[in-house]
Amino acid sequence: MVATKTATLNLRIDPVLKEVLRNAAAREHRSVANMVEQLIRVHCAERGIKITDLREMSPRARQD
Repeated sequence: MVATKTATLNLRIDPVLKEVLRNAAAREHRSVANMVEQLIRVHCAERGIKITDLREMSPRARQD
């Protein structure tokens, strides 16, 4: 995988879920951000959702 520029994602989450996320990330020696990214990738793979490479996206989609 080629390293690309990252985007910031701010969200509100139940404190209990946040702690579960922290624990899950620690068990896999991941950062919380990396764990969220991995969960999204697994979710998409399980549901047949293609993750489009940034270079394939329209300029408008890249700004969002």
